[in-house]
Amino acid sequence: MVNEQLDGCSDKTGIGRLAKCLNSPAGKMIRPGLVLLSYRAVRDASRKKTSQGRVVNKQDDAVRIGAIVEMIHNAALLHDDVIDEGKKRRGLPTVNSLWGNESAVLLGDFLLSRVLTMCADLEPRFQRIIAAAAARTCEGELRQIIQRRNWQINESEYIDIVTEKTAALFGGCCQLGALLGGAGGKEVKLLNAFGLNVGIAFQIIDDLHDIIGDEKKAGKTLGSDIGKSKPTLALIHLLKAVDEKEKSLVKSRLSAGSDGKEALIEMLRSYGSLGYARRRAEEFVAKGISALAGLKESGAKDTLIELARYVEGQAV
Repeated sequence: MVNEQLDGCSDKTGIGRLAKCLNSPAGKMIRPGLVLLSYRAVRDASRKKTSQGRVVNKQDDAVRIGAIVEMIHNAALLHDDVIDEGKKRRGLPTVNSLWGNESAVLLGDFLLSRVLTMCADLEPRFQRIIAAAAARTCEGELRQIIQRRNWQINESEYIDIVTEKTAALFGGCCQLGALLGGAGGKEVKLLNAFGLNVGIAFQIIDDLHDIIGDEKKAGKTLGSDIGKSKPTLALIHLLKAVDEKEKSLVKSRLSAGSDGKEALIEMLRSYGSLGYARRRAEEFVAKGISALAGLKESGAKDTLIELARYVEGQAV
């Protein structure tokens, strides 16, 4: 789906060689999946028809928009790997490790330029949602960088950041699919709420993987959050749970980066911080599923619930 949009990249320009790096095994494809499933959840439940009695089918549009959001996601990953100095992604060497940071950043920009071209043919309402979601993703990333080494940050501020950084695109995907399916305002809000809550849970779990995950299973470089002193939910909980003396110990282990990681993980376990983060992720998944209660029953709705349970099941 995404690779089809890069077929025009000629090897003569050198871009084609870089673009082939994106032909690696596909990721989870959650975001395009949300577009397609939200579309089907609305369309299958209402079975909207034209005046001639034919079922309105916008499946091709849903696939196209799914490709757009996945390209935005892939561009963000290319940039993330530069920021985090990632060496592996989806089990293979990252573009920055193979071709350098400049190539990785510019390839990400190239993907975003393709997104702009593809968006030009969409209705303005879809353009606005995509633009807003992309802008919020960048804002969230910037806010996270600004908050590095800020160990005074609280849980509410963390949730605000991951809502922008990750969940906004999840919610936008659901909105896009719902509108394509002919949803009314209520349905759009319910599906957006589903996407936002599942997106928050997804990021909480991803942050847990970065602390205690297995790199071979994850297929990507882990440990960057501690190495880059990024406040995550488990760390925020730990810093709130310990006394002042231990708080200084936590900060010193954070300053030590990978050298202090094992001791820090032991503290996160002993104070229940890892378990707390898991429970909060489960709560957000439950909120997301609850939002779907207002939708009519359909196979696509059931699959959305399965997707949310899948995200929940990724917790370590």
